[in-house]
Amino acid sequence: MPEEISGMVYDIQPFSVQDGPGIRTTVFLKGCPLRCPWCHSPESQEFYPQISWIPMRCVGTEICESSCLKACPKDALEFGDTSIDSKSGETIQLVHVKRDLCDNCGLCAEECYPHALFLCGTRYTVEEIMQKVRPDRAFFNRSGGGVTISGGEALSQSEFTVALLKQLKAEDFNTALDTTGFATWKIVEMTLPYTDLYLYDLKHMDSARHKQTIGVPNEPILENVRNIAASGGKLQIRIPVIPLFNDDTENLTRTAKLCVELGDAVTVVQLLPYHNLGVSKHLRISDTPVAEATPPSDAKMEEIKALFESFGLPAVIH
Repeated sequence: MPEEISGMVYDIQPFSVQDGPGIRTTVFLKGCPLRCPWCHSPESQEFYPQISWIPMRCVGTEICESSCLKACPKDALEFGDTSIDSKSGETIQLVHVKRDLCDNCGLCAEECYPHALFLCGTRYTVEEIMQKVRPDRAFFNRSGGGVTISGGEALSQSEFTVALLKQLKAEDFNTALDTTGFATWKIVEMTLPYTDLYLYDLKHMDSARHKQTIGVPNEPILENVRNIAASGGKLQIRIPVIPLFNDDTENLTRTAKLCVELGDAVTVVQLLPYHNLGVSKHLRISDTPVAEATPPSDAKMEEIKALFESFGLPAVIH
């Protein structure tokens, strides 16, 4: 009997209202070929499970010494920074993960009862995902919602993503695919019969700037979005507005012109102002801090919205 297709998932979020129309369940796949410095889900980038640590949950001191520290076969845990216990007022020593020694085996997470340490990334089969979404069908039907497959980059796990989309459509669920578009057209084309809406990121129109900042060129992304539109697919264009990267008038104008070119395929242009929530999340999986920008002002976002509307495009600020 052949092995059932499975995918690496880092989160399944029910009652999601920001990943497509209506009430949805969003399945977040782990692993992405892009390296956006502003990524608000840095735990989604690697394709393997990772030990994540949330300091506010850590109880520290003797309890950790006899549990998670003792469980680690690599001696990758130690006591680090101190904190004040909110109940007792006592000073406690928090656990610190030595990332150069940790191999993400997850044994420490099994012993960490407050779940300060947890393994981010779990393999699911298509049927295991279906068992989680079927009970919410009534919410989907009433609200015009459904299931969104997101990432990371879901197209990087193409076999699993296509299989899941196919099963969802076989059971008459509305489907959305949240994607950066960085894949071969052959892969994207396989999703077309089973995807009701693409939530499609456009980050920068200049390929050299795109590759310099994000690590990959944008030619496949632009080719795929044009092909989706030409093939009858529906698109919700998502533009993360990143200060000093893509918020200049020239780039935004080029982006708007592309959206016009895509015609009726574009249902809405969604403008996503940069936020810094990914900064603290990054420190859960790494000791290396990331660069932090200043979020764009409301006035700046309204200005960008007006620019897209001047091209006759339906635009909203997320």
